[in-house]
Amino acid sequence: MLLTGGLKSLLPHLRRRIIHCSRVHNSNISGMAEGYKQASVAILHKSLADDFEKFCHANSGVLPLLYRSKPGEWKCPLNSDSDIRTDCLQYRKYEYGDFTGCLKSLKDYSEQLKDMVAFYIGCSSNFENVLQAAGIPVRNVEQKCSVSMYKTAVPCYTISTFCCNLVVTMRPIPESKLEAAVLATSELKEENNGAPIHIGNPGLLGIRDLSKPDYGDPVHLHPGDIPVFWACSVTGIEAVINCRSPLAFTNSSGCMFITDLKNDSVTLGSSREVPQVHCISQDPLRYSMVSAEAAKKIRTLESLIGIDPGNRGILHLLRPGELLKACLSLSHAQHVLVTTGFPTHFSYEPPEENDGPPGALAIAAMLQALEKDVAIVTDRRAMDLNEKIIKEAVQIGVLKEPVPLLSYQRESADSALTFLCENGNPRRPRFDHLIAIERAGIAADGNYYNARKVNIKHLVDPIDELFLAAQTIPGITTTGVGDGGNELGMGVSNWGGYAIACALYILSTCEIHNRYLRRAVGFSQSPKKTAWLSALPSVTKEEKLLKALIQLEVRSGVSASLEMEVDALPFYNTHSTMIENLLREVQH
Repeated sequence: MLLTGGLKSLLPHLRRRIIHCSRVHNSNISGMAEGYKQASVAILHKSLADDFEKFCHANSGVLPLLYRSKPGEWKCPLNSDSDIRTDCLQYRKYEYGDFTGCLKSLKDYSEQLKDMVAFYIGCSSNFENVLQAAGIPVRNVEQKCSVSMYKTAVPCYTISTFCCNLVVTMRPIPESKLEAAVLATSELKEENNGAPIHIGNPGLLGIRDLSKPDYGDPVHLHPGDIPVFWACSVTGIEAVINCRSPLAFTNSSGCMFITDLKNDSVTLGSSREVPQVHCISQDPLRYSMVSAEAAKKIRTLESLIGIDPGNRGILHLLRPGELLKACLSLSHAQHVLVTTGFPTHFSYEPPEENDGPPGALAIAAMLQALEKDVAIVTDRRAMDLNEKIIKEAVQIGVLKEPVPLLSYQRESADSALTFLCENGNPRRPRFDHLIAIERAGIAADGNYYNARKVNIKHLVDPIDELFLAAQTIPGITTTGVGDGGNELGMGVSNWGGYAIACALYILSTCEIHNRYLRRAVGFSQSPKKTAWLSALPSVTKEEKLLKALIQLEVRSGVSASLEMEVDALPFYNTHSTMIENLLREVQH
């Protein structure tokens, strides 16, 4: 009797026996191995085995290695009666990297297999029943097809001849169940692919068309579904193809090896391990992930800088949760533009106050430590002063290298677009995040005012136009930090800059966020923690920088009374205490 379904109730060894007898007419085993772990299989010549194992370990978030056989070993301890020559429903044969045919059995290659090693790799199919148990629909099972798999533009960590881009699976998840899906899969990383590596727009992974998967079948999204992507063990097949081995075998898509290991449910432990999902962009749609512990720390930073020591009545302007959202967006950005400079002392030359530049440089220092490109744009009349400030910041150790300094002038209606994008093309932005800290914004009447309602338009270049233009350019997000309500954002502004730097440090040391950021490929970034730590603001650094700013202003012609005014600020002790409190929370 031929069997075409109803295999769910059978134990794994009975399912394998039916597969061995070639009595299954299914094209894949989706839904057939419910409750038991599955593995992708790659079979290579023994001379390549050590390097492929290293490749798996280097990209363990994508290729969790369950077992490596000995040369010619057809059995596997992952199940009781295995024979890798017949355990998979279908195999693919590769010769020098070229696909040369599908096979129902490898028995005809028994002689060659004596010198070959089989690798069993955990796959994301293992958690489909976990999703279902959590009340989350699995669309490919509903639609009776294989899960969709796509090649991405994300490179894996290369080992010798094994190099390829990441392959991902996509499962449509209702927006209301995103966090539940992440929670259900995040702890299944030892023998599976764990939490998602991307949620949102597929173009951010280099995927052009969801209806045309590279492996598997198209899976249709329901209204309200969000595409969620998990790392896929088919990445190993791409690595096998690219190494151009004379002979290699893999399982066919959807035809994994069924083990005797049960997909036991797991219980999440402390908040350090519990992931949260946050939407950080609508165009393109992008979500990020962070641990509950890191999110709590960043919210504490936000509450610390939310005090109003000058009683300016700005607390109603604060937007809870914006620090976390802004820093998650910054963490994903690679090219950041910062602007600062507020001409408060308009009767002096230069008229800049020293709230803003220290905070901007604190942000720039952390971005440099995180190996991101950062530039500063400021008023043309203030270029010379800012060049000196940046040079001084490098000399005293606040910055590890000079930050490029730019200016912006409105010469035409398209000036902002031309400044932000290559050749004015909104599909090719030069920056993916803009930050304004203590920077005047345009009023309804077209002028710029300080807190005393004095018009300072003649001292300010229209840099705020860049932020207005950014709203129309997909892929650019913006952050504003201010303290008076008349800036491009809303604390003392330097405090906001210090908090952003500290929050970026917290995110960079959060393993859940770090894994999501690097798409689970390569190694953890924790060895770089020392460099990140040294980039944090400190009381000593900021005292040196403030004194340097004062001296630069005095040498530039500002009355010496300004130096006295700054030293006498009633907030100075509060300022030092604020930095200490922020650092205490980071190191807690």
